[in-house]
Amino acid sequence: QVQLVESGGGLVQAGGSLRLSCAASGVISLINAMGWYRQAPGKQRELVTTLTNSGITDYADSVKGRFTISRDNAKNTVYLQMNSLKPEDTSIYYCNAKLKRPFGGFYDVWGQGTQVTASS
Repeated sequence: QVQLVESGGGLVQAGGSLRLSCAASGVISLINAMGWYRQAPGKQRELVTTLTNSGITDYADSVKGRFTISRDNAKNTVYLQMNSLKPEDTSIYYCNAKLKRPFGGFYDVWGQGTQVTASS
């Protein structure tokens, strides 16, 4: 029903910036919120940021002031601007969409993941 394709990952020096993109296709009206998660080797996948349809944002404490989530509704695309990258930010980043369920609640759809590496 919804597919997510993400891009923009890469290797950057610590202190540098990257901008990730996540393009959604399918039944866009099912999407209630979108966001980004990340998972480093040997660690649990963690929430980075979310953006609801009404424009409410949430950020993990570790990225506040450095990362910004935004969207372009005309393109059905969500972005993650990452500034002042640290080696600790090195992870696979996954785009996420929360879709409405028919009888309440939501379920997750995930992008394929894109590698972000910040080297010191």
